[in-house]
Amino acid sequence: MNQSLVKRLVAEAVDTGFLLAAVVGSGIMGERLAGGNVAIALLANTLATGAALAALIVALSPISGAHFNPVVTLTDAWQNGIAWRESPLYVAAQVGGALAGVACANIMFGLPVFFVSHHARAGSAQLFSELIATFGLLAVIRGCTHSRSSAVPFSVAPYITAAYWFTASTSFANPAVTLARSMSDTFAAFASSMCQASLARNFSVHLRRLRYSDG
Repeated sequence: MNQSLVKRLVAEAVDTGFLLAAVVGSGIMGERLAGGNVAIALLANTLATGAALAALIVALSPISGAHFNPVVTLTDAWQNGIAWRESPLYVAAQVGGALAGVACANIMFGLPVFFVSHHARAGSAQLFSELIATFGLLAVIRGCTHSRSSAVPFSVAPYITAAYWFTASTSFANPAVTLARSMSDTFAAFASSMCQASLARNFSVHLRRLRYSDG
């Protein structure tokens, strides 16, 4: 494994870890301070996530591309942005970083390192929300990359911030995030009953759509 690839994988793991620490940590803090007002807790969670996402993309996109997301990585490989053989390593770094980020957030707030979520979000509406959220995310990234790549951080972050509110699933749009958030039974958590479906459908449907649109 060459030094450049190692540097990119470390950047992906660190970035994804900080993103999940922001997502889960702000969810815990928001819930504790909101006094039972779920809308205020969600707003706090949303703003912190969007701000962290923009900062992380700006900071580390020159190193790894700042994917943070297996769907984005596979799409990038599909478009010949990275080699296919590197994709599994990127995904492993993202999942590992995401789990580490959740563990850090849990520890910072005095909770168990990992404890499985019981916040079940199942059903066709949730899955459809994830399809819409992920397709929109890919469209934003692809559009900005082709027209003005410097705008990616300031387009992706607001999109995710908005998608928290216009989707029934609060816009996970990321299989690594979905899996990791199931390991924290807190405000930003997601029950693992839907993880496998989200992984499978996000990976297959959106890559297939991109392929057809290029054909």
